[in-house]
Amino acid sequence: MLTRLSIRNIVLIEALDLTFGRGLGVLTGETGAGKSILLDALGLVLGNRADSGLVRGGEDKASVSASFEFAALPLALAERLDDADIEIEDGEPLIVRRQLRADGKSKAFVNDQPVSVGLLREIAGFLVELHGQHDDRGLVNPRGHRALLDRFAGVDGAKLDTAWTGWRRAEDALAEARLAVETAKADQDLLLAHLAELTTLEPQAGEETRLAETRADMQKGEKLSGDLEELRHLWEGSDSPLASLRVAARRLDRIAPEHPLLAEALAALDRAVIEAGEAEDKLEAAAEALVHDPAALEAAETRLFELRALARKHRCEVDELPELMRDMRSRLESIEGSEAQLDALEAAAKDAGARYRKEAEALHDARLAAAARLDKAVAGELAPLKLDAARFRTAVTQLPEDRWGAQGMDAVEFLIATNPGADFAPLAKIASGGELSRFILALKVALAEQGGAATVIFDEIDRGVGGAVASAIGERLARLSADGQLLAVTHSPQVAARGRTHYMIAKSSQGTVTKTGVVLLDEAGRQEEIARMLSGAEVTPEARAQADRLLEGA
Repeated sequence: MLTRLSIRNIVLIEALDLTFGRGLGVLTGETGAGKSILLDALGLVLGNRADSGLVRGGEDKASVSASFEFAALPLALAERLDDADIEIEDGEPLIVRRQLRADGKSKAFVNDQPVSVGLLREIAGFLVELHGQHDDRGLVNPRGHRALLDRFAGVDGAKLDTAWTGWRRAEDALAEARLAVETAKADQDLLLAHLAELTTLEPQAGEETRLAETRADMQKGEKLSGDLEELRHLWEGSDSPLASLRVAARRLDRIAPEHPLLAEALAALDRAVIEAGEAEDKLEAAAEALVHDPAALEAAETRLFELRALARKHRCEVDELPELMRDMRSRLESIEGSEAQLDALEAAAKDAGARYRKEAEALHDARLAAAARLDKAVAGELAPLKLDAARFRTAVTQLPEDRWGAQGMDAVEFLIATNPGADFAPLAKIASGGELSRFILALKVALAEQGGAATVIFDEIDRGVGGAVASAIGERLARLSADGQLLAVTHSPQVAARGRTHYMIAKSSQGTVTKTGVVLLDEAGRQEEIARMLSGAEVTPEARAQADRLLEGA
């Protein structure tokens, strides 16, 4: 609830510090005393547009600070503040502050942390619910009517929310699978053509390297063929160098025992024969490795070029072609098995949709039953508030499927008809501000709403009424405020007498300077103010006596 409001240099208010408590607080004063200034100041910290005209004349800036306290911080409010990196400990007040400069620029703070004005607007609904002559929020806004009816019905939307989430996920999975199948089928002919082309070549891992090496060897063989042929002639035949070495070794072997040096010469010659033999083997192996076969070279070159061309076509490396083949086969297999997968996903989506419809239809029935009870409850409140010719209806309308959601398949709106025979219309269409405020009061009493804004403010709800109607309004305001905080700006002594606390707004002048002030009245002050409201400018003993009777009756 609102516990403190501090105002500096707002229009006629130079400096004002107000404290508020639980229950019904009433604000009274003569017309033009400045009651609207208080609401404008409060609106500033709730994110209303910054108007440089609010800055007191002669001052360069103004400020408003409002402090709110909660038994338990609403979860949604705590989450929004957490998103803004604002931490509030249990029992700690929430202090909202706004500074406004004479040039119209402003700054906003929550617990001394700079924030955007947009954040103030977001959290305002948790802090203050204002109903006045031009109310376009709170109960008037149809966007909140469904939640209010559900709260009145006592329904828990958790199951429906879970069912909706499950249905959306199932439908999303089905749509994704259908798109994948359609895309795959569109590519199926191309996949088959590419796979046939790859299968014809049947590329192997590492094949490019092997073909390139073979091709290079054969090209070298072609280049060295003449030299290899000459070497072959030198090593072949009985007159070749190796044959001559072997003959010499055999002859030396017969005489080697005759002298040690001959034996050493034989050993050296044997080594030469062995080395020459190895050289002959290497030459033979090289000739075989470098053999020049024009047909084989052409075949190697052709396959190498085909593999590389195919790799360029698919924008990959040659060694990646086998994996590409496997991927294409897998994609084709998935297309073939896609029908069965789609059937399973369609069945899952159908089941999820059926679960959602079951929960949504149950909630729809509960809303219809609650709407009838609410209509009856509101109707019972209209006559005492001088709205006996009016009618109230809670319209529960089933939406087309494309507008269903986690809150069900219904649109809910509170409608009224102010005159017999008139058509029902939305609350916001009512021309009379006084009627609108009284309708809202009747609706709030019927809803017995819990968990709304921390503070509810009614601005001149009693405009244009008096006597029994004003008493009825005061009694209902007091009832609504029993477990919370409600502030009422009023001209009615019957409403003012119901207040637990009473603030008088007065305007004073000193020379050319005019100021607005607010005083928390004691019992004597309350009697005098209510007497003034009863009698006018001159307070009579009769007015004071009547004021006493009103206070005693409250």
